[in-house]
Amino acid sequence: AEAQPRLGEFTPQNLANTAWAFATADVPAPQLFESIAAEAQPRLREFNAQDFANTSWAFATAAVPATELFEEIERAAVKRIDEFEKAGVTAMTWAFKTTGCEAPRFYEALRHRK
Repeated sequence: AEAQPRLGEFTPQNLANTAWAFATADVPAPQLFESIAAEAQPRLREFNAQDFANTSWAFATAAVPATELFEEIERAAVKRIDEFEKAGVTAMTWAFKTTGCEAPRFYEALRHRK
C-alpha cells in the first residue's frame, strides 16, 4: 500500500481510518496492518475513544493477529472510558470477544464509569 511508508505522518484518526477502510473493503493487507500496529502502539495515549473502537474493530474484522496491540489498547482505553459512546463500547466489546482478548480492566472500567 502506498500509505505504508508514510504511516509515521498519520494522526491517530488517520491510522484508525486506514485500518477501518481496508477491513471494510475486505482487502487483505497483513503487512499494512502490522505496520499500523507498530505505529499505533507507542502513540495510543494520543488516541481518542473512537480511534480505539475503529482500530480494534478493523483488526478484528480483518482477522489480523495483534494480541499485544489489543492488550495495549485495553490499557489505554481504560483511561478514557468515560469518552466512549454506546457504538464504541459495542465495537470494542465485539473486537475483544472476536480476538479472544479477555480485557478484564476494560469491562471493570465500564462497570464503574460515570
